[in-house]
Amino acid sequence: MINLTPLLRPVFARRVRAAQSWQGRIREVQTRQLLGLLHTARRTAYGTRYGFDRIRSYADYAATVPATAYADLRPHIMRMIDGQPDILWPGRCRRFAQSSGTSDGKSKFIPVTDHSLRLNHYPGARDTVAHYLHLYPDSRIFSGKALILGGSFANELTGLPPHVTVGDLSANLIDAINPAVNLLRVPSRDIALMADWNKKLPAIIEAASRCDITNISGVPSWFLTLLRRALDTCHAATVHDIWPNLEVFFHGGISFTPYREQYRAITDPARMRYLETYNASEGFFAVQDLHEPGTMRLLLDTGVFYEFVPLGEPDTAHPHAIPAWEVEPGRTYALLITAPNGLWRYAIGDTVRVHSADPLRISIAGRTRSYINAFGEELMVHNAEAAIAAAAAATGAQVLNYTAAPVYPDATHRGRHQWLIEWAREPHSTAAFAEALDTQLQSLNSDYQAKRTGTIFLDPPAITTAAPGLFDRWLASTGKLGGQRKIPRLANDRTIMDTLLGLMHTP
Repeated sequence: MINLTPLLRPVFARRVRAAQSWQGRIREVQTRQLLGLLHTARRTAYGTRYGFDRIRSYADYAATVPATAYADLRPHIMRMIDGQPDILWPGRCRRFAQSSGTSDGKSKFIPVTDHSLRLNHYPGARDTVAHYLHLYPDSRIFSGKALILGGSFANELTGLPPHVTVGDLSANLIDAINPAVNLLRVPSRDIALMADWNKKLPAIIEAASRCDITNISGVPSWFLTLLRRALDTCHAATVHDIWPNLEVFFHGGISFTPYREQYRAITDPARMRYLETYNASEGFFAVQDLHEPGTMRLLLDTGVFYEFVPLGEPDTAHPHAIPAWEVEPGRTYALLITAPNGLWRYAIGDTVRVHSADPLRISIAGRTRSYINAFGEELMVHNAEAAIAAAAAATGAQVLNYTAAPVYPDATHRGRHQWLIEWAREPHSTAAFAEALDTQLQSLNSDYQAKRTGTIFLDPPAITTAAPGLFDRWLASTGKLGGQRKIPRLANDRTIMDTLLGLMHTP
């Protein structure tokens, strides 16, 4: 394949210059995004309800339009799925991204409008490549193809209207992309959208092994499974034995830190580069910064208006949110977005730490609530509580206390969840309890279900029985035993779990 990188580099360089021009102009750039969104949606049902045509400033907007969670928007989104036009965004929305749910449902369904594709999702991917080319002048990324690992249109809904599709965000992006882009990526659309991973993985590997792959894009945990399968299939020691010109992994969705050494073990570290993105079903928000390691630069002119709520602020319809031009370095905020998919002052559920205000550099600090998202499963506490209760009822058990944490994969094992449980009454079979727990979690959380399907990406949960009184001992050691006692139910790292296990083996 001809190396097109020198021809395309000037096109992408314009985006880097645009990002550099934001410095000193954050208020101007972000206000333009907000007023443009309000103007476009002024005649929708939501825009009419809140008088979008009368809003002239951010102050007006914050005072008039309430902050929202998914539960607030769910009735409007379900009307959009039913085919009703002009609800949260102009026209009919025919694409929806299914994501893990909230306390009132297994799944969330995020509108993927034509505007959100054109103004945000695809420009975010473009800006990622632009930043990478700027960072690495020696790149030959367009001398070969991209290997992109996407999802499918499998979903939890029935009776969808004609021409309405619901599935993973990546499936929507692949399905809607300009066909010309397919000349630069693998696998084919038909393979990329397959729902059965037991058939899909071999098909992807077979297609990709015949191509000159220069870049890969996806979630670290999912890609690790694919790459290890490719090594076995091709009898290779490293992925560079299969793809000698592979140079970069564009990754996002979950923290890369636990996977870094595992990727080093299967790549040539001297040739492999990594670039982090902040890309969610709700939008494409940030790209790894060029100058400050461990941070990402917020994309300010790609159709999204950002607000920041200081941690500890009461959960009300009108929190004391601040716009992007008022953030303070060193502080952590919950993030609200307003975007061209009809999400208005929407609490995305992430917290971000601001590293610098201008340019606006952030890192993802975590979720606003306890969770496990080590493998892209987005397991929430309400899922865990419901599944624990159902598994206990099914096995005759009574659970006194519990906590759960990820166990990261190694060279021979996939990742899994470890549940440390103190029993008031033990189940008749711990194995049966684990099976019931797994079944319930899959029924409650579509992302967890996807990772567990076929045991391709995630092994079944492992149950560890806690010594009697262990959690009280741990609480006492932290000074929290008593009226304010609180056991962290889920953690996205092993700090608490390893402390508890260590305490259990201490006299």
